[in-house]
Amino acid sequence: MSNTKVLPLLEPSVPEGVAPCCPPLTERPLTAEEAEKTARMFKALGDPVRLRLFSLVASHEGGEACVCDISDVGVSQPTVSHHLKKLKEAGLLTSERRGTWVYYKVEPSVVAAMGQMLGSLG
Repeated sequence: MSNTKVLPLLEPSVPEGVAPCCPPLTERPLTAEEAEKTARMFKALGDPVRLRLFSLVASHEGGEACVCDISDVGVSQPTVSHHLKKLKEAGLLTSERRGTWVYYKVEPSVVAAMGQMLGSLG
């Protein structure tokens, strides 16, 4: 006799204002709105400090990092906060305040959509 229970799969929730950017590039031409949204995301990752911060959050245990755990990226703490804010505005990170600290998490649906978009080129 087994205690195993099959649970239904749930669609991932996407925070308001954060949605997969666009279809694969080989599917159809991007609309002006899709191109603008996608460019914001790639522009945010085009800065070496932001790319490093994004990588630190993504690779952190549990997929989220407290701003208090992010250090040694070669810039001051206020600059780290500025870059994290830009990544959040681009839809690449979400954040949650817990007490005095802010925790950042990679937005998986957006990153998956970006990967799918670029993966279709190969």
